[in-house]
Amino acid sequence: MRNALIVIDVQNDFCPGGALAVPDGDAIIAGINARMGEFDCVVLTQDWHPAGHSSFASSHPAKEPYDVIEMPYGPQVLWPDHCVQGTQGAAFHPALSTDPADMIVRKGYNPDVDSYSAFFENDHTTPTGLGGYLKSRDISDITIVGLALDFCVNYSAVDGAKLGFKVKVIQDLCRAIDLNGSLGAALQDMSDAGVQLI
Repeated sequence: MRNALIVIDVQNDFCPGGALAVPDGDAIIAGINARMGEFDCVVLTQDWHPAGHSSFASSHPAKEPYDVIEMPYGPQVLWPDHCVQGTQGAAFHPALSTDPADMIVRKGYNPDVDSYSAFFENDHTTPTGLGGYLKSRDISDITIVGLALDFCVNYSAVDGAKLGFKVKVIQDLCRAIDLNGSLGAALQDMSDAGVQLI
């Protein structure tokens, strides 16, 4: 069995001082770096939105951040502008070790569809290519860490399980936004999907 570590969105905008800061988001970085050498493959994901992305509250007159709207692919939380392509906010946190990464997956670059999962856009059908890459590397087991536990980590873990990978999430190496009970719901979703929460 070959295993991969998937590090979700450890970027400046999701860390303290960023546009969509996850509380203590930077506190997990040293622990993530320390674990990278234990895996056959390391993948980093990077939120990578064009300016004016449809998931930004600023793109919808009279809407506020964290409002929920209906998009063609389903409900969409509206976010503060964050991780805009080429900005410092979209860059990986400087403390994150990027050299061990075999692959960097950029997601959310389609202006009309958000992308929480490392595997699929939020329409749940458009693949990022990560699943095929891992299968081509004979990866069977994936361990997921990063930001935020209740959104991008959750969606990635559930999609990974649906694709047939054996999925673990290390909760100590994640942090959550916990928006209106989203953390509890995410933990239940992952558990229901067969994800091992450790």
